[in-house]
Amino acid sequence: MHRSRLCEIGIDCQNADPAEAAKFWSAALGRKVTETQGKYALLEDRANQPLVFVQSVSHPSRMHIDIETDDVEAEVARLEALGAKRVEKISTWWVLEAPTGQRFCVVTVQRGQLPDDATTWP
Repeated sequence: MHRSRLCEIGIDCQNADPAEAAKFWSAALGRKVTETQGKYALLEDRANQPLVFVQSVSHPSRMHIDIETDDVEAEVARLEALGAKRVEKISTWWVLEAPTGQRFCVVTVQRGQLPDDATTWP
């Protein structure tokens, strides 16, 4: 048995300076930039809302979601059974592609323990 939930929205910006790209998204979403490190810029955390980050990428700009889980392999297997395909393993997480073509990530827990509203899977 494992648990998971939507945790992050990633704003992928092709070949962009993440600090510069984050200026627009900070103003658009009303969230201050709280940290910039390497290819990532984190926006202000809001209780009961997904985390938001901006990242510099080599592929075309797009947005993606991250699903956090207490068992990455079990969650990836569950999503594969629904039709998702593994694209790439990066560090501790997987990039997957939905049957409809959208890419998303399955990541380890990002904010301490998963809360009571996380979904429990058999």
